[in-house]
Amino acid sequence: MIDLRFERYFSGKARDYLFRSIDLALEEDGPDLTAMAVFTPEDRLTAAIVAKEEAVMAGLPIAPLVLERMGQAGACSVTLFAADGQRVANRTVVAEIVGPAITLLKAERVILNYVCHLSGIATMVAKAVAALAGTKTRLLDTRKTLPGLRYPEKYAVVCGGGVNHRLDLAEMLMFKDNHIDRAGGIPQAMAALRKSYLGRMESMPPVEIECRTLAEVAQAIAEAPKRIMLDNMDEPTMRQALAMVPAGIETEVSGGVDLDALAGIGALGPDFVSVGRITHSAKSADLSMLLKETTA
Repeated sequence: MIDLRFERYFSGKARDYLFRSIDLALEEDGPDLTAMAVFTPEDRLTAAIVAKEEAVMAGLPIAPLVLERMGQAGACSVTLFAADGQRVANRTVVAEIVGPAITLLKAERVILNYVCHLSGIATMVAKAVAALAGTKTRLLDTRKTLPGLRYPEKYAVVCGGGVNHRLDLAEMLMFKDNHIDRAGGIPQAMAALRKSYLGRMESMPPVEIECRTLAEVAQAIAEAPKRIMLDNMDEPTMRQALAMVPAGIETEVSGGVDLDALAGIGALGPDFVSVGRITHSAKSADLSMLLKETTA
């Protein structure tokens, strides 16, 4: 089973980063001396990855990549029985790997660490997206990701039905409170940005402006950015701010958003709501790898 979404997402820079992450994970574990002591190079195992609770899958195609980075792809066969983004029931076998015992025992924890972590994110995101059902509001992630795992974690968000915010600082230019305060205000910050892009405005990435007050919202509207972020506003202020922003400018609600508040925020009608906890606080999904000897 080839997951085309995974292949498209992890191309170019994203694939390079993923390989570096896998290589580091394997290096951290070092050689499995106990497996090498009790198994011969000829011994083979069949490993079944089993969900021990209902979960939304993410990261299953990483399993063959771990084996590839170990130089063992040719010695192993991997069959995926579930697709990333698919909700599976408790006790579902989602993948099977057949290969040398020493290889599978070394790869076991690395594979499970990715799949459990990413599936946990996808499961939490799916719950959050369900809370927004019936509204136009879409769930965004943030840059609150584990160092070195931004692409996998943001991929898991997509698997759960969410939408990626900027992948790096340069993809979308965001004026936050520190930038605005240093510049002396939103108009001054935008003037400084336009000056830095003088003569090459066509190459300037889209701009988002973070607003803390209704006065800042009015200033931001005058600058016509792609998106205005309403940061840490209470509901009455948020409602007023959303009424101010014209249709041509996207709106995003952000700042300590709890999953229980999503339905209420969605009812107000912002284009997006960003939630940091879907990546930094998601509980890992419970999956295990069951191994048995094989003669295949």
